[in-house]
Amino acid sequence: MKHLNSALKIRLALTITLISSGLSPAQEFDFIDLFPQKQGIACYRIPSIVTAPNGDLITAIDERVSSCVDLRDNKNINLVIRRSADNGKSWTPIQRVVDYPQGQSASDPSMIVDRVTNTIFLLFNYMDLDRESQIYYLKYIKSQDNGKTWSNPVDITTQISKPEWHKDFKFITSGRGIQTGKGTLLHTLVNLDHGLHLFKSEDHGYSWQLIETPLIPADESKVVELSDGSWMVNCRLNGKGYRQIYTSTDEGKNWVSRPDYSLVDPSCNASIIPFTPSKKTILFVNANHKTIRKNLTLKMSTDNGESWSKMKIIYKGPSAYSTLTLLENYDLGIVFEKDNYTQNAFVRITKEQILEMLD
Repeated sequence: MKHLNSALKIRLALTITLISSGLSPAQEFDFIDLFPQKQGIACYRIPSIVTAPNGDLITAIDERVSSCVDLRDNKNINLVIRRSADNGKSWTPIQRVVDYPQGQSASDPSMIVDRVTNTIFLLFNYMDLDRESQIYYLKYIKSQDNGKTWSNPVDITTQISKPEWHKDFKFITSGRGIQTGKGTLLHTLVNLDHGLHLFKSEDHGYSWQLIETPLIPADESKVVELSDGSWMVNCRLNGKGYRQIYTSTDEGKNWVSRPDYSLVDPSCNASIIPFTPSKKTILFVNANHKTIRKNLTLKMSTDNGESWSKMKIIYKGPSAYSTLTLLENYDLGIVFEKDNYTQNAFVRITKEQILEMLD
């Protein structure tokens, strides 16, 4: 066993003393519930977080008014945000940015930051349950002032979907998309009948195109650009207990598929982002359990996602959907559904804590 330094010996002795006394060591992380339960709102679900061009943090989420059920059965879901200008220490009041009349709902927010035009796209899924029940439309709003104000919704269904998919169960994955090194905006679209597809914009959001090659099997997914410019999609699988990985070296025309049994998963949305400018070191967070949504864990890969050798448990209790962003100082911000969907907690992992994982 390696020799422990004095400070570590003291910490270890204190931990042993606390445990033997029936107490627990101090909690390593501080959690801030960004969307506390309140009267008149059934629940908040499906978080998304990004870092705006000016360094502010923006978190978006479903405001599910009458019940907690998903879009297909819920006639009143709004999209709301909160912003932080001090790396998550304090947050603005809740602001509604998408609010349709009763009977129409918006759900599953995800964001992409275009750092060329300093535009934030907030994408979402829409349904008019009174007039076109079970018919999904795909839309976005955008902000050009770091999330303070937002445009009216823009419908891009016909650009990123096919006419024959009109009645399919399809949706833009919640959480986040990316901007590649070439400037392309890139995201994932799930069609439960025809497979996962990527879609993109090569003109900074003025137009969008579907990438034709389907990825099967796959459900809610995240895409990340690797250090060599190739794309990797990290996918939820239902009922398998692990994640599925797809990689493409030709911008989505062809894909290589493999299961990643080291990424244990209970069929839940997760998040993945590069940590270093080279993009070779990648961070991944999810509920690290085969069958139960609990044990939120941060994992690190230093070889473009080929292996995951380092991990840090963030929260052992009930944990569901999670989303990541890097702060300007390279701290990590996580928002996740905590304690059986009763909280949506923000937690900051310092750069030093992440670098310790590399030791």
